[in-house]
Amino acid sequence: MTTQGAHTPTPGEGQDGQAGQRTGGGAGVAAVAADRRRGRRVTGRRAVGWVVMAGVVAAGGWIITRPTPGDYIPGLGPSKADSARTPPVVGTPPPTTDPEALNADNMFPAQRPVEVGGYKARRGGIRQGEKCDEVLQDRTQELLKDSGCQAYLIVSFTGVDHPVRSSVTLLRFADQAAAARAADTLRGKPGLVAFMLADTNIAPAPSVGSAKPGSEARVEAVGHYVTVTSSRPGDARPADTASSNPAPSTQAPTASGSGGEPNLDEATRALSYAAGQPFVWM
Repeated sequence: MTTQGAHTPTPGEGQDGQAGQRTGGGAGVAAVAADRRRGRRVTGRRAVGWVVMAGVVAAGGWIITRPTPGDYIPGLGPSKADSARTPPVVGTPPPTTDPEALNADNMFPAQRPVEVGGYKARRGGIRQGEKCDEVLQDRTQELLKDSGCQAYLIVSFTGVDHPVRSSVTLLRFADQAAAARAADTLRGKPGLVAFMLADTNIAPAPSVGSAKPGSEARVEAVGHYVTVTSSRPGDARPADTASSNPAPSTQAPTASGSGGEPNLDEATRALSYAAGQPFVWM
């Protein structure tokens, strides 16, 4: 029995009656808050965990916001082996301030295959410049000298699953009318545009009548650009030289084409489409 105003000890209270004292008003609220804070205090292990988690989140945000063209995983860059196989480049790169520059790294990243429909190809060598007559098999003709052509880009491709090599030439003109006229000129002269190999060398021109079915160049005017695409068998040699340097027998035949010949038309159509897409709305 206690008298009025006396204090009844509670469990956990020390000898001085203060540790577990329950009082009313603001002091009671402060005591409960203090108890809760003590129950959720940050330990050394928990602090380390939060620091690690913050670092992971920050790194993830950097990776997502800093992608590099051609990366297999955005922000991580191509593998060391892929970087060592960077295709050769001949010519002067376009100025970075030109929004319509023919930039192969933006259009066809070296470490990222071009895939259209069921066809997939990887980029090879590059030739680029402003003297458009350099794309011709016979440069002495100078057919593009006064055509309004401002710049050119030639990119070679090799089929990933098919023994096919392709050459894609892109030409930029001052306006759509000039591009349309140039396209008509190039269509009227088969073999006029040179075929470039992966090492940036120009392949010999095929003799008359020796071209394989489907190896004809595809010429398209897209806005004020012109694309010229052609494909050859995997060794990229004209047909009339095949007997002097036979192709390896390990090449697997592909669907379409007589005698197991690769489908050259499939490669040409796919790469022509891929080359023209960036210019559809220009």
